[in-house]
Amino acid sequence: MNYAQLLFPDFSLILSGYLVCRFTALNRTVWAQVETLVYFLFFPVLLFHSIVKSPLDIQSASSLIGAGWALMFSGVALAYSLPYWPWLGRHIPVREHAASTQIAFRFNSFVALALADRLAGPQGALMIAVLIGVCVPLSNIFAVWPMARHAQRGFLKELVRNPLIIGTASGLAANLLGLTIPVWLEPTVSRIGAAALALGLMAAGAGMQFGALTKAKSLAMSLLAIRHFFLPVVALGLTHLFHLDPVQTTMLLAFSALPTASSCYVLAARMGYDGAYVAGLVTLSTLLGMLSLPFALGVLRSL
Repeated sequence: MNYAQLLFPDFSLILSGYLVCRFTALNRTVWAQVETLVYFLFFPVLLFHSIVKSPLDIQSASSLIGAGWALMFSGVALAYSLPYWPWLGRHIPVREHAASTQIAFRFNSFVALALADRLAGPQGALMIAVLIGVCVPLSNIFAVWPMARHAQRGFLKELVRNPLIIGTASGLAANLLGLTIPVWLEPTVSRIGAAALALGLMAAGAGMQFGALTKAKSLAMSLLAIRHFFLPVVALGLTHLFHLDPVQTTMLLAFSALPTASSCYVLAARMGYDGAYVAGLVTLSTLLGMLSLPFALGVLRSL
């Protein structure tokens, strides 16, 4: 399979967003509003719909869920531990670490959902929706915790206000209760989801920044190495440990190599941290995703 060709539509949308933002009147001011709309409305609806539309068999998906959680905890443990590494810790600024730890273990769900159907059809889309559903709450908890603790802000208050947690938690609850979206509402919700994917990818491109990356370089390299190299390698081990089937293996490897969430810098800025530095890391992660996804799906998948 030609993974470069497979990934081209999504990364071309990211590139389009960057070019439109930089070279037209649709500048960063416009895209900041688009990003807010996608983050607080369109994307929660997309997550809810992706989880609710297909019945979820918890028993058959339990191995994938366990592997997803193990992968998430691995990323969190590696990222949280960076200040305690004897040869690296003295180069890790505390405040920047609190804001950017999330880079290592959060993931771009726009890219995940856009890729899943092309990789493995409807079954792949369901598997990615399951991973998003069980991992988004955890990833947001671990992203908010160090910033809330360092800034002495209300941890639970930040969590209950997070739209991604609201969307995924309500979607999982509705699925397990057997609730569905009414037929007359399905076309509207589907179109909102399609808009969320396209606008979300373009907003990720529009938000790309490089200037603030001149500081805390050791921190930046460490977090990006965890996100784009160590997590795919860990994921390969987990596919064997949890005895995942071929579709689940493909989805977990793709999930492990995704660019980090474009909303990382929105969360950091909203909580009073250096959003520009985190935005630079998101930019590099988006670009590195063009390498890590083929690495995971092509090189590691064949092992």
